[in-house]
Amino acid sequence: GSGGGLKLFCDGVGVDYPDIANSSRAIKQSEIDTCRANGVDEIIEVKIGYDGIVIANSKAGPDFDISKAELYRALAMELPDGKGGFVPNPYKSWSEVNPGLPDEPILVFGPPPTSGTRDAFVELGMELGALEDPQMAALREQNETEFLQRARTIRTDGAWIDFGENDAAVVQALTKTPTAIGILGFSFLEQNSDRVKAGLLSGVSPDFVHIKDGEYGLSRLLYIYVKRENLGFVPGIPAFVQEFVSDGAMGPDGYLLEKGLIPLTDEDRALEQAV
Repeated sequence: GSGGGLKLFCDGVGVDYPDIANSSRAIKQSEIDTCRANGVDEIIEVKIGYDGIVIANSKAGPDFDISKAELYRALAMELPDGKGGFVPNPYKSWSEVNPGLPDEPILVFGPPPTSGTRDAFVELGMELGALEDPQMAALREQNETEFLQRARTIRTDGAWIDFGENDAAVVQALTKTPTAIGILGFSFLEQNSDRVKAGLLSGVSPDFVHIKDGEYGLSRLLYIYVKRENLGFVPGIPAFVQEFVSDGAMGPDGYLLEKGLIPLTDEDRALEQAV
């Protein structure tokens, strides 16, 4: 996962540590601080394109059209009680969250805390969904740290099951459990469209166009991070990075699109190539 990869990246310099880290989220300030403490002082950040986080289920399962607020209410460990306090999440089925959702138990196969997909899902989905609750919106104004902790903490009573870093395993599990949903990267939906389907997010489908233009609310940037200090010492790094950012790789007709990458705009791609 992104967190595990960046930890190794920031653990030090030299042949025992990665020169490059891939990440499906931006590096955190705490990780930058760890890098600097371990002698990694110059980090190059390169944006390579977009991906979407997809709410998927078996093609044999019910259709989902869900909002961020409903994701928050279904998956947060504790919910506001409307009186300034919090209660354990009481919802057992999707229809209890919203009668318009399927009358099926809440069961989500998702990535673990070390995953960039998990980080992006809780930040783009649950956190923004929580803000639609007046008590949570007021909490953010009063105590942002507590707001983030409550908005991003996923329930641990069996409604959410950590499924490792392997999206392919999630796809396999979804085919065996048609009433469950899985949190996947867009590329895995594309590669397994014969077995799984995507739910809508507030009526918007997670397709190429809606992810690229930002209309789909669970889209994210993808990154690589490179140790500038190592460019002159480790053979191949400059050529590898140059290939990664080339039009032939991440451009609108590049081969990375076959793996699910959604390209940057021409202007943004030119900026990254200039880095």
